[in-house]
Amino acid sequence: MRVAAIYDIHANLPALEAVLQEIRQAEVDQVIVGGDVVPGPLPKETLRCLLDLPVPTQFIYGNGEVAVLEQMAGRDPSAVPEQHRPIIRWTARQLPEYEPLFAAWPKTIRIEIPPLGGVLFCHGTPRDENEIFTGLTAEDRLLPIFEALNAPVIVCGHSHMQFDRMVGNTRVVNAGSVGMPFGEPGADWLLLGPGVQLRHTSYDLTTAAERIRESDYPEADDFVARYLLQPPAEDAMLKAFAHAEWRSAR
Repeated sequence: MRVAAIYDIHANLPALEAVLQEIRQAEVDQVIVGGDVVPGPLPKETLRCLLDLPVPTQFIYGNGEVAVLEQMAGRDPSAVPEQHRPIIRWTARQLPEYEPLFAAWPKTIRIEIPPLGGVLFCHGTPRDENEIFTGLTAEDRLLPIFEALNAPVIVCGHSHMQFDRMVGNTRVVNAGSVGMPFGEPGADWLLLGPGVQLRHTSYDLTTAAERIRESDYPEADDFVARYLLQPPAEDAMLKAFAHAEWRSAR
């Protein structure tokens, strides 16, 4: 069995299309969409693309979907900084018909993938989609979260940086981000079965930039400049996340 895990697409449709082309070539049996399909520049088109996939596809929610759902309910999402809330409001206005869909997505999914065993998919951590940790986070801070879950492999996202590490006896893998990866421009995703492959897909960034700039997204130019053509360096984001780790931890 082969499973593709695609996380943090952030409505970057050109990046998603490039990844899906490679997924088709890999002949996967299932696709897991690991949250934060939105917000981003092409939300309707991205959701339609995912919902039309010809292979079985399961979704979990991320902090992006939680924020959009809160906005759809008439509440400004408290977990989103004020400067980012206009984008959440814009996204909610684009997708009223998708509210029941987002609300039906679960927090986690567990799938048996031989020979890896039971693989648990979450967004941030299994207990909180907003929790941030990286490949450098101290193991003693992670053990209380992962050791009692009885899952040999856990797949997460949220930090937009890939890693593959052990936390006690648990293998924890970050799929990275399809639409807004930190580090090398392109699109990151994960292929599972029979092993674990961290994948990176290159695509035509110039053409993608044109498509995004032609959208109605209020921050299209900023998205192209900051996350498509020149994404933040991984070293810089690791330092930034070191200060943000576990602010939402309980």
